Amino acid sequence: MKRLGLLLVVVLAVIGGYFAWSFRNATPQVPVFRVVRAPFEDQVTTNGRVEPSEWASARAEKEGLVVGVPVVKGQRIAKGAPIAILDSKEAEADISAATARIEEAQANIQLLESGGRKREIVEIEQGIKQRNAELLQTEKEMEIAERLAARNAGTREETRVLKDKVELLKLQISALNARRPTLVAVSDLASARARLREATASADLARRRIQMGIIRSPIEGVVYQLDIKQGSFVSPGTLVANVGRLDTLKVLVFVDEPELGRIGKGMPLTITWDAIEGKKWNGEVDKIPTQIVPLGTRQVGEVECRIENRDGDLLPGTNVNAFIQTRKQDSALLLPKEAIRNRDGASGVYVIENHILVWRKVELGSGNVTSVIALSGIKEGDQVALGPEAGLKAGATVEIAKPLL
Repeated sequence: MKRLGLLLVVVLAVIGGYFAWSFRNATPQVPVFRVVRAPFEDQVTTNGRVEPSEWASARAEKEGLVVGVPVVKGQRIAKGAPIAILDSKEAEADISAATARIEEAQANIQLLESGGRKREIVEIEQGIKQRNAELLQTEKEMEIAERLAARNAGTREETRVLKDKVELLKLQISALNARRPTLVAVSDLASARARLREATASADLARRRIQMGIIRSPIEGVVYQLDIKQGSFVSPGTLVANVGRLDTLKVLVFVDEPELGRIGKGMPLTITWDAIEGKKWNGEVDKIPTQIVPLGTRQVGEVECRIENRDGDLLPGTNVNAFIQTRKQDSALLLPKEAIRNRDGASGVYVIENHILVWRKVELGSGNVTSVIALSGIKEGDQVALGPEAGLKAGATVEIAKPLL
């Protein structure tokens, strides 16, 4: 039994050694990539935030209770159209009171400018008319009395009495004429006009308060932010709404500091929004940042871009994915990055020629996330080895595992 067990151990050792020798001497299989000419695009992929290209805030000018909100978020609105209406009962009451004072002051001025109170004017005019008639009659009687006295047919006392009566009537007429201007003093008219100005100013102020209580859109556009509702109480300066133009939007694209050197004005831009799957918005870089700012753990430049939003379905304030195309070439020899290797400080690839690995130095150009442009050292149709560096060396025999292209 011991001899049988020893023999079995020897047999297994021989079989294991054979398989180990076969594995070490097996021809390795290498995945390859066939070099072709293809369009090349390089882009910076990052994120951004959408803002309206033109916008303005509507704010409350006075405090008050919101009694009406005639718009909804997302509604297109004209410049000057009401966004919110504040309670104006107090101002309306002030207008009613001021209007009554205006009418009273106007009537008083009209009365004063026409010469005073009508009844008193009529009394004065009637008194003057009556006394003028008496004066005329008395003067006639006095003339008769004077002629009779001259012929000794009458007494001088009668003449004197009539003469005194004439003088009295003249004095009474003069007094009545002097009384007429005193009915309208200059100060009375000035006071009446001052009361009219005060009442008019009070009415104007109340109307302005009512207008201030109507919060209007500062520009034509879309109400993309609405911060109040009916029943809210606002103070002066409270933000009521933001209105903006949404047919063209501004996108602040956050580009990491090392990538900023690749960005230039006018470069094409594509935006996607996770909320609307499959849709893209196109635009271009408008302004290059002038400073670096922190964004969480990143140091970024805020690249300002413009995009078209004709349908209006991309909303301000949304976070979007941004793709800036930094370079485009219609035809180039492209190498996958996993094929690029370094030997003795030089970049190159292993080309498979008749199942033999041949080292080629390659001059490389621009690259993107997956590919690099080969400027020299390689030609179209060459098959280059992919995969890990281990087990690859110039002159080794290999088998092509599976061409990727």
